Amino acid sequence: MANRITAASEGTERRHAARPDITIMRETVQILLDPDAVVLPPAPDELETLTQTIRGHLELLIPEVEQSVRLLKKDSIPRYCALACVGEARGKLRAEPSRRFGAEVGYARRLARTLNALCDHYENLGEHP
Repeated sequence: MANRITAASEGTERRHAARPDITIMRETVQILLDPDAVVLPPAPDELETLTQTIRGHLELLIPEVEQSVRLLKKDSIPRYCALACVGEARGKLRAEPSRRFGAEVGYARRLARTLNALCDHYENLGEHP
């Protein structure tokens, strides 16, 4: 009996440990979307690190949101909105920085806004403790 309880609690701990850290994701987003960052954008090395970090967060969170919507009805509005956001996120990951839209800084900020929206969907779908 004790072994089953221990195994169950270890399984729960593993599931919680495997959950995306939304707080960290939102802190990373805030660095790029902070109004002060618009006036003084990050240095090129920092911008590259932030961009890669946000891309990694998106790659981690997309399947989590997709998994969460499977529990919703096919005609559910939250399901539709979350899947639209997932599609947007995938598109942003495929895109490249464009001089027309703010070059690398603009690209990083677009990724950050998309990650922020995906975090909202993740939380709204009840996957955040």
